[in-house]
Amino acid sequence: MLLTITTTHFPATDLGYLLHKNPARLQTFETSFGKVQIFYPHAMPERCTAAMLLGVDPVKLVRGQHGANANFDQYVNDRPYVASSFLSVAIAQVFGSALAGKSKERQALADMPIPLVARLAVVPARGGEKTLKRLFEPLGYQMNLTASPLDENFPGWGLSDYYVVELQAITRLSVLLSHLYVLIPVLDNEKHYWVGDAEVEKLIEHGQGWLAAHPEREFIARRYLRHQTHLTRAALVRLSEETLPEDEQPLEAAAGEEALEARVNLHEQRIGAVVAVLKQSGARRILDLGCGEGKLIQALLPDRSFEEIVGLDVSYRAVETAAERFETLPETQKKRIRLLHGSLIYRDRRLERFDAAAIVEVIEHLDAARLAAFERVVFEFARPANVVITTPNSEYNVRFAEMPSGSFRHKDHRFEWTRNEFESWAIQLAQRHQYGVSFLPIGPYDPEVGAPSQMAVFKLLAGIVA
Repeated sequence: MLLTITTTHFPATDLGYLLHKNPARLQTFETSFGKVQIFYPHAMPERCTAAMLLGVDPVKLVRGQHGANANFDQYVNDRPYVASSFLSVAIAQVFGSALAGKSKERQALADMPIPLVARLAVVPARGGEKTLKRLFEPLGYQMNLTASPLDENFPGWGLSDYYVVELQAITRLSVLLSHLYVLIPVLDNEKHYWVGDAEVEKLIEHGQGWLAAHPEREFIARRYLRHQTHLTRAALVRLSEETLPEDEQPLEAAAGEEALEARVNLHEQRIGAVVAVLKQSGARRILDLGCGEGKLIQALLPDRSFEEIVGLDVSYRAVETAAERFETLPETQKKRIRLLHGSLIYRDRRLERFDAAAIVEVIEHLDAARLAAFERVVFEFARPANVVITTPNSEYNVRFAEMPSGSFRHKDHRFEWTRNEFESWAIQLAQRHQYGVSFLPIGPYDPEVGAPSQMAVFKLLAGIVA
């Protein structure tokens, strides 16, 4: 069975530091069920692919009596060829540090969402394409699925339940590996080892931050724990506790913006998309307007092409929290950061002469009367060469089943725009201030209502002085 992971985050060969595996050489690891080989079919600064090739020995399976039921009673089976719990064990053993989100040489990069593509050949998806989509689409992946025929010599027999699966997202490598670790055995529905209380702990550990909010968490828990009812119930109770806020008000948690967006893995995709656009613009001096606690700044720091990053927020408490976040950084990195307390509705000369400004999920918090002042502050006075603005797509709200009709994702939102409303506003704004503008969706795309978040990318027209 073969798993490949590809990134285009520059320099892409840093993937070797994240996986703790040298791209320059083949590495082999022995397991109780076969051999794992790690190699890099492509390793260039622009694009790097790491491959895990797992060769399961069917003779070892029979003689070693692997499996809770020891049911590998024949030498010919699909275990050496399909992604299964064997691959999950291999990920944990060989990519353990990456799975835990640790990197001695590149910790900042390990904490950062980057463009990743995982390809699995081949996956036994009991339930077919529908099951694959119900598991991975809520996590924000773009999917490419190719079904294998039952027999190439007899096409009339139709397609099998075996798929080549490609998953694409902007996310942390540890998050991707956690999703694979948990969901591969769920798809196969046939774990090769005994399942007990320890498996509940593994499920909770590797499902942290995403499984509690997954709409198929019960289905996932049941299959992961081999349909053992008492273990499944124990896991679901633990997952329910994870979704509760400290004050134990579950209704508030369900209605909160973060709880809603976690179901589509939106926060990391949004940050990753903004970083990618800023990188592509060639900007070196960046403004993060409405920086909050500094999460975007943290994602920008690993890329040294961003020479200066200035964050501004109207909340002094948020600025203090951001300062605490960066207190332990090396001095060379801290010198690239400047945090300011200020408002986006008053002209501020400290914001002038920057290459780019990012305004992430901010405008919806402004009253309509103050939106015009914001436009002048950013586009007339500060006037960066590039401006990136993201805001919720209100059309997508119908896909959040627990969200009351007609409400906003956050109690502090003053408005939430449809795609047409946002594009109309942005196009008129660009025309008034001599910018070009383009639009990008963020998050899983729904043919009827679009993506959950939307982005406008403004670029100062050629010949216009910034």
